[in-house]
Amino acid sequence: MKKLFISTAILALLASCNNKDAETVATDKTEVAISNEKIVSLNGAITEILADLGEENNLVGVDVTSTYPTSVKEKAKDLGHVRSLSIEALLALKPTKVFATDKDLTPEQIAQLKNAGISVEIVKQDFSVEGTKELVKTIATSLHKTDYEAINTKIDTDLKALKPLATKPKVLFIYARGAGNLMVAGKNTPMEKIIAIAGGENAISEFEDFKPLTPEAVVKGNPDYILMFDKGLESIGGVDGVLKLEGVATTNAGKNKKIIAMDGALLSGFGPRVGQAAAQLNQLLQK
Repeated sequence: MKKLFISTAILALLASCNNKDAETVATDKTEVAISNEKIVSLNGAITEILADLGEENNLVGVDVTSTYPTSVKEKAKDLGHVRSLSIEALLALKPTKVFATDKDLTPEQIAQLKNAGISVEIVKQDFSVEGTKELVKTIATSLHKTDYEAINTKIDTDLKALKPLATKPKVLFIYARGAGNLMVAGKNTPMEKIIAIAGGENAISEFEDFKPLTPEAVVKGNPDYILMFDKGLESIGGVDGVLKLEGVATTNAGKNKKIIAMDGALLSGFGPRVGQAAAQLNQLLQK
C-alpha cells in the first residue's frame, strides 16, 4: 500500500560553527546574521524556515517537497524524492550541513554523510503550532541565530485570523494522484491536525494514518467538506471528478458540492506558514 509522504521536522542541535564564519546583513527592521554554510535540506518545512532565516542563498540542494519559496528551485539543485535519494549526487554538491527528518535518511546514509565530514541534523516532526515554533527555534539555534522570534510572532499573528465556526464541520481529506491512487487521512495525521486547528473535525476516526479510499469509508464518514491538494483535485478531473467517486454523491459534501482545494505544501507542511494555512482553511470552512 502506498502512503502519502508528508515530511516535516524539528531540528536537533548536533554541530556548531564559529561566529566569525557568518556575516551580517541589514533588513528594513533588523539585522539578520547569514552563515557561510553550504546547506542541503531534505524537507519542505525546513527549507521554508531556512529561507525565512536568510539562508536561501546558502541552499545548494533540496528535496522534491521544497516548493516554497519558488525561487529555491532556481538556486538549489533538486535532489528528487528522499526515497530515491542519490547520496553520490548529494555529496557532489559539497555541502557542509544537511537537514533532514528521521524519516528521510537511513542509518547507512547518515553514516556515509558523516564520514564525508558533513554535519547532519536529524529531527523528528511534531505536527502542531508549538511543534513548528520549536522547529524554528532549533534550526535557528543550530545556525547560531537569535533573530528568529519574528517568524514565530508571524505564526501567532496569522492564527488571529481564525474565526469560530457555528458548528464543527466534518472534513474528509482525500489524497489523489489520479483516479487510480486515492487515499484518505485517518487519525494522527498532519491533515487531522490542520483540520482541527482550523476549527473542523476529521471525518475519519476508525483508523490511523492513510488508507485507500473506499465507498464505505466515505459514506460512513459523511463529511460536510471534502479537502484535497489542488494538484490532487486536478489529477482526477476537478470537482466533477470528485463528485463521481463512489459514495461521495450521498454525503453532505457531495450533495452541497463542498469541495475545498489548497496548495499541498501550505496545507500539510507545518512550516512557518502553518498559521496562514489554518486561517485559509478556516475561511473556506465558513462558506
